Amino acid sequence: MQTDKKLILVATLAALSACTPIRGTETGSGQKAETVSERALSGKAPEAPAQQQTYTREEILNSAKSFFGGTTSELAGLIEKAFSEVGAPVAYIEGEEGSAAFVVGLRYGQGYLQYKGGGRGPVFWQGPSIGFDAGGNASKVFTLVYNLKQTETLFQRYPGVDGSLYIVAGLGLNYQRTGDVTLAPIRTGVGLRAGASVGYLHYTREPNLLPF
Repeated sequence: MQTDKKLILVATLAALSACTPIRGTETGSGQKAETVSERALSGKAPEAPAQQQTYTREEILNSAKSFFGGTTSELAGLIEKAFSEVGAPVAYIEGEEGSAAFVVGLRYGQGYLQYKGGGRGPVFWQGPSIGFDAGGNASKVFTLVYNLKQTETLFQRYPGVDGSLYIVAGLGLNYQRTGDVTLAPIRTGVGLRAGASVGYLHYTREPNLLPF
């Protein structure tokens, strides 16, 4: 038991270390795409609009393109897949995360929740996943948010949906669902781990060192 605790601690420290600022990437125009870690996470989670609106494919693709610093046919394909399987999102989260695995996997992230029509504020997430590889990685994450009628509902645990992981050319899409709310994170970065689709992520208002 003591050994397991030490292993979890090591994995936690590795995940936190991996969640360092990811350098901005160059866009097609030569401008640097700013990352979440290069901005101060401040304020509070936004309120959901009284009358919810949904994003179009073009709006989501343009936002993802700006966030990732460019676009590819693979990114466009994953966004198209999410729209065809789940529909149009009411919000999205731009974020970055660090993850590590040693017997168990851990993941920590931070970002901004953005509603259609206004409302933007910080959110955090953390959680365990199944991953028997060792080491850590950092990723940029663009998460589509569905059926979120109240921001308060976001702050809970979201299990991964079995069989929903899709990986194409270094990009990954999977679904997380609790009740009516579905999250569809698109990840890119170093060392995308399939284990992220197993386990759960706990979304919170404030950062939390405890992944459970």
